[in-house]
Amino acid sequence: MTDNPSDALLRKILTQTKVIACVGVSMNPIRPSYFVARYLGLRGFRVIPVNPGHAGKELFGEQVYASLNDIPKDITIDMVDIFRRSEHVPPIVDMALETLPELKTIWMQIGVHNAEAEQVATARRVQVIQNRCPKIEYQRLYGELRMGGFNTGIISSKL
Repeated sequence: MTDNPSDALLRKILTQTKVIACVGVSMNPIRPSYFVARYLGLRGFRVIPVNPGHAGKELFGEQVYASLNDIPKDITIDMVDIFRRSEHVPPIVDMALETLPELKTIWMQIGVHNAEAEQVATARRVQVIQNRCPKIEYQRLYGELRMGGFNTGIISSKL
């Protein structure tokens, strides 16, 4: 079940991922998708924004694409991070599987679940994470949440 993945699996995904296509990212800096994409970019991930309403614009130094299908083939996408309602997930996953041959992970944000899409992706050997946020998991696993007063359960000598 991908709603409760192990810390080892999450750490493996976050370590192996280099390029993330962020589907549904907003240009509005107060929206969660903007903040998450910005954070991931600041942590060294290359974030490719995908939003048909902003296609052709630039966000975080990257062109915004209308769909996953529009991302140039020379950009290898490791993860698709989905900021869309659960009912909109299946066609996104189908397009990702059709157009992104190197895809390793489908990540659905907090509150986003779709069993049908999960089955399709896992049948193609693509890891699926649901109802989680990569920003929060990164912060939790690498000790950054403690700066905000959260007990991560991770002991660290970093100050």
